[in-house]
Amino acid sequence: MPLSRLNHEQHLAATAPSGHNLIIASAGTGKTSTIVARIASLIHQGIEPSRILLLTFTNKAAAEMIERISLFFGKAITSQIEAGTFHAVSYRLLKKMGYKIVLKQPKDLKILLKTIVERRRFDHIDSSVKPYGAAYLYDIFSLYQNSTVTQSFSEWLEANDSEHGVYFDMYEDIFEEFHELKREFGYVDFNDLLILMREALNKDETLIFSEILIDEYQDTNTLQGSLIDAFKSKSLFCVGDYDQSIYAFNGANIDIIGSFGTHYKDANVFTLNKNYRSSHKILSLANRVIEHNPRLYDKRLEVTREGNFESPKLLIYEELFYQYQAISSLIRVSANAHQDIAVIFRNNSSADGIEATLREQGIACKRKGGVSFFDSYEVKAMLDLISVVVNPKDMMAFIHVFEYAKGVGSALSKELFDALFKLGEGNIFQGFFHPKEVDELFKKRPKNHQLGLFDEINDLGSVSRFYNLGFEETFLSNPILKHPKLTLEGAKFLYHFYKFMKHTSRIKQPQSLVNHVLSSEVFSAIAEMLSIKRSTKKDGGIDESVKQEARARIFRKGHLLKDLASGYASNERFLNALTLGSNEMSEGEGVNLLSIHASKGLEFKEVYVIDLMDGRFPNRKLMQKGGSLEEERRLFYVATTRAKDLLYLSYAKYDKIKKIPYVHSPFLVEAGLVN
Repeated sequence: MPLSRLNHEQHLAATAPSGHNLIIASAGTGKTSTIVARIASLIHQGIEPSRILLLTFTNKAAAEMIERISLFFGKAITSQIEAGTFHAVSYRLLKKMGYKIVLKQPKDLKILLKTIVERRRFDHIDSSVKPYGAAYLYDIFSLYQNSTVTQSFSEWLEANDSEHGVYFDMYEDIFEEFHELKREFGYVDFNDLLILMREALNKDETLIFSEILIDEYQDTNTLQGSLIDAFKSKSLFCVGDYDQSIYAFNGANIDIIGSFGTHYKDANVFTLNKNYRSSHKILSLANRVIEHNPRLYDKRLEVTREGNFESPKLLIYEELFYQYQAISSLIRVSANAHQDIAVIFRNNSSADGIEATLREQGIACKRKGGVSFFDSYEVKAMLDLISVVVNPKDMMAFIHVFEYAKGVGSALSKELFDALFKLGEGNIFQGFFHPKEVDELFKKRPKNHQLGLFDEINDLGSVSRFYNLGFEETFLSNPILKHPKLTLEGAKFLYHFYKFMKHTSRIKQPQSLVNHVLSSEVFSAIAEMLSIKRSTKKDGGIDESVKQEARARIFRKGHLLKDLASGYASNERFLNALTLGSNEMSEGEGVNLLSIHASKGLEFKEVYVIDLMDGRFPNRKLMQKGGSLEEERRLFYVATTRAKDLLYLSYAKYDKIKKIPYVHSPFLVEAGLVN
């Protein structure tokens, strides 16, 4: 059983009495085994599995833990445990409670917010400070939601960016309209899920778990902390390590783990001190650096691995690109399999260099922490087309698709959606194929100095301008074509979309739906636009060979998405799975190229931490924008403790392209590798 495999410290923690228990689990000390054993102990005590809640940083981590518990109790029992990320669990619980919500990615809601911001006029305000753009405004509002539960947005901004004070009232007004629009369509983002869940728990006290287990507790933000309190569980089992708190940029609040003992009066603190991952030489280096940070809880790591291991090596290069080439050469002759090797970087520009040189030497690699498969424009477009099929009321998916239509911006896209929505009485599919008669579909709007978008509007456009484009008669008769701002190119794209939607009601299998997307004219037009953009030369000409290669890559990603769809029985489940878990999926084989944040929780036989130059790591620019040297030091600790056997630290003295000289990172001094 799981308990029999634990060391003394792990066993004490896993069998702790019910209450508020904090387990300080440093890198490689077996925190997952301890959590698994704790759940096994709860089940042995007679706790109903359905009364156990496991909150993890990724859904993958939750699935792996439940899988390990299933080896002892069977899936019939472990499937009853509520497990996943804060967001995934909240989504499922809210659905069970009858909430009608449509989960949308931030990229979609940024477009929706943009349609609102574009209708505001800021030029009447006399200020040298420019107002936030829609995308940044969304991000900073999200950070606000994660960072406080007591302040208004204006109060929080006043404390963090007071120079924007002249715009505070307008920002508040923008978000009031934004929230109202989201409520109208049932849209929620990831923060909304937690806020709705918290509100639901405050109204309904019947949803009580016997114990809540929380992994990566050091990365909990203030919003998540308030949700934990809202569950009102009398027993918490929180596992984390303050030395690995690296998400302050996303609102993570290290004070939550630091104040555990004062927040919960009956708190018990356990420490796991035995490291099973790294060699003693690697761990010694990591500890020498991290000890420069304040110690929130006492801990003394002990190495359990025996044997002769190489000391961490410092690699110094005269030039930046030479560094990447040399490391690629070292990897090429390494005795370790490529999947057991990781190159860890602080900045995406570092990853670009190492990826280029690895591929130049014919070494396969996969990258996580930069632009992932699911972040590529073509995959986003495919998922948006699927979203409109699954939910014909999905305004944001519609607007996102029409970003690729020439002469159609986000504001016009929303107007087209609104019109189809009216014509279809709440369903754009019906609006296309069974439109109702609507009076004043595109009516003139009064002049508004603040909104400024509809000051002037032309007479309704004549449909006759589209007669020679080969459109079907049923499409030509649709009132949507009377929009005065609809251009010929916009109408062609709208017709492609019309034909795509025409037969989708018959498609029930995700694989078939992805195939329908790939064979559609609307996606072909999107792929053409993307491939042209990616093959445009500096002089404005098109490199045809690059264009064809770019188009081929786009459709290869489509076929990969089709393969992913084979594991799902319904279109809705497929779409929801990708929306909730796309950041955890990856493609490809080979050397692991990882941002430090993406490397969290992983381990490799051979690790390279690159570009250890002052300014790049620690990243001084991010430190000036609210980061800290302590957080950068924690990032260094996380990066180095991914290594089991071999650790290489490298830096370059000069960048010949930017003509920038570098000095070594102060962390190398703290590690005792340079004077």
